Amino acid sequence: MDFAKRDLPKRSENLSEWYNRIILLAELADYGPAKGTMIFRPYGFAIWELVQKELDARIKEHGVANAYFPLFIPESLLKKEEAHVEGFSPELAVVTIGGGEELKEKLVVRPTSETIMYEAYARWIHSWRDLPLMINQWNNVVRWEKRTYLFLRTTEFLWQEGHTAHATHEDAWNTVTWAIETYAKVYRELFALPGYIGMKSESEKFAGADRTLTYESLMPEGKALQSCTSHDLGQNFSKTFGISFQNKDGVSENVWQTSWGFSTRSIGGLIMAHGDDAGLRLPPRIAPVQVIVLPVREDQGITDLAAEVERTLKDAGVRAATDGADRDSIGSRINTWELRGVPLRAEIGAKEVEAKSVTLVRRDTREKISIPVGELAKRVPEILEAIQKDLYDQAEAFLKENTRTVENYTEFKEVLAEKHGFLSAFWCEKESCERAIKEETKATTRCLPLDQKEEQGTCVYCGEPAKHRWLFAQAY
Repeated sequence: MDFAKRDLPKRSENLSEWYNRIILLAELADYGPAKGTMIFRPYGFAIWELVQKELDARIKEHGVANAYFPLFIPESLLKKEEAHVEGFSPELAVVTIGGGEELKEKLVVRPTSETIMYEAYARWIHSWRDLPLMINQWNNVVRWEKRTYLFLRTTEFLWQEGHTAHATHEDAWNTVTWAIETYAKVYRELFALPGYIGMKSESEKFAGADRTLTYESLMPEGKALQSCTSHDLGQNFSKTFGISFQNKDGVSENVWQTSWGFSTRSIGGLIMAHGDDAGLRLPPRIAPVQVIVLPVREDQGITDLAAEVERTLKDAGVRAATDGADRDSIGSRINTWELRGVPLRAEIGAKEVEAKSVTLVRRDTREKISIPVGELAKRVPEILEAIQKDLYDQAEAFLKENTRTVENYTEFKEVLAEKHGFLSAFWCEKESCERAIKEETKATTRCLPLDQKEEQGTCVYCGEPAKHRWLFAQAY
């Protein structure tokens, strides 16, 4: 691993190369044999499992139940909603042969589950008593991406997708906002990653939705990452699929629907946002190993103390593990776990055995702290929380420093070229201006922040009246 670490480019000099190398070197993932696919290695999948555990609990607490729907979708179902199929057509993987014979109807490999789930919803929903119907599934989806990027954009990825049906639009909208706020809490509280909640433009919203809410994060080179989305589907799908119910007055109505998703793309944002030239820096709440215990050398007293330290930490609810001295030199092991981003390492040598203490080293600051073994159960959780907060504070400061207000198109282009980041600017909300800005600067409308107040201004591009400042940025 020493050689591998020397082979790691500096993140500060080439983020893209660093990103691809650190994923491989830290054993988060590897390339799959089919173009655009990715293998989750155990260390990377363990991060996703922690996300699943946290998010699944919050979803269930809201009254949403887990289920599973088929991977294959009859082409006729996908074609029912015109905007939906038009939006996904370029990315579809289609099965034409099964069992050695040509299929009578093509099957689409799931790009998202609206159509196959709503065919069932139409059969299950009859009365207002059947509502709300709220189902979530943890699954994989396939979108045939032309350009792929580990975690951020792969042909197949993992996610959760929630789909709900309601008697009123108010109830549906409350679910849309609950979902995006829940996602934001997971990003802020687990990933230590701040961002903006906002509304997507008409051209950027989900295909088939009336409105799309997004959580937009900012990565180190000043590009935005659409971290997750929540969609107000209105009655677009319920009218197409005939999902209706008899209300309390005996009148037939179409349901109001939502869908929302959080994917393994989030891990890509985590890697970029918190890494440094030496490797990953994982926020403790999402780190598979929070403390790695490192005996300096093979010695019975050192080995015994290391075992005691690991037991003490695990009993205190800390995810701890020991990397024994028989595996490699202490320097090599330190490099390995530093590269893998473990928040704290506990070094134990003869000095620690004599003092019945442990030398803790923070991954984020490299600060060394000597703590008596008897105080570990209390002090280590406190230090881990401090690391979590410090990483969030750093990311929040970066977000604020790189969100700039611009008043005209010349300033827009200059700031974008020199500093990147989010640009807050008036936009008339005409697609022609949005398209022109994208063609000329590669910047897109990321969102209209939900807390953005209406103002009087002029469009940054055409100069016509505008009432809102939108966030623009170049994006992944």
